[in-house]
Amino acid sequence: MSVLITDECIICDACALECPVAAILDDSNEKNLNDSKYYVKPETCVECVGHADLPRCAEACPTEGAIVWDMPYTTDYEEYYIAGQEEGKYNIRVHKKKGMMLPSVKSKPFRDDISIEDREAHMNVGQF
Repeated sequence: MSVLITDECIICDACALECPVAAILDDSNEKNLNDSKYYVKPETCVECVGHADLPRCAEACPTEGAIVWDMPYTTDYEEYYIAGQEEGKYNIRVHKKKGMMLPSVKSKPFRDDISIEDREAHMNVGQF
């Protein structure tokens, strides 16, 4: 994954409409763990690598701080996502044959120009 939607989300639908890989779920979707904001599926988000210079969701979002960086969805951070799944922060899809779609099953591209420190701090995507 690479982006998270924070509690600043106003549920306006702008981000979901811009996502080229349908990684954003609205607040009524049963796979969304949140009832008051949208949710980005970490196993699907590609940070718009190959689609745009910046994540299109952040460009469309009218609320500063609603979309922030998260850790790359790679095997280096698999334990981070497992822990997040166990804590209820993520709802990673479970494939019938492959099991949980963790980075070891299929990692995702990410912007390597965003530092790990900025990702750990969940910096606002709009700042970059």
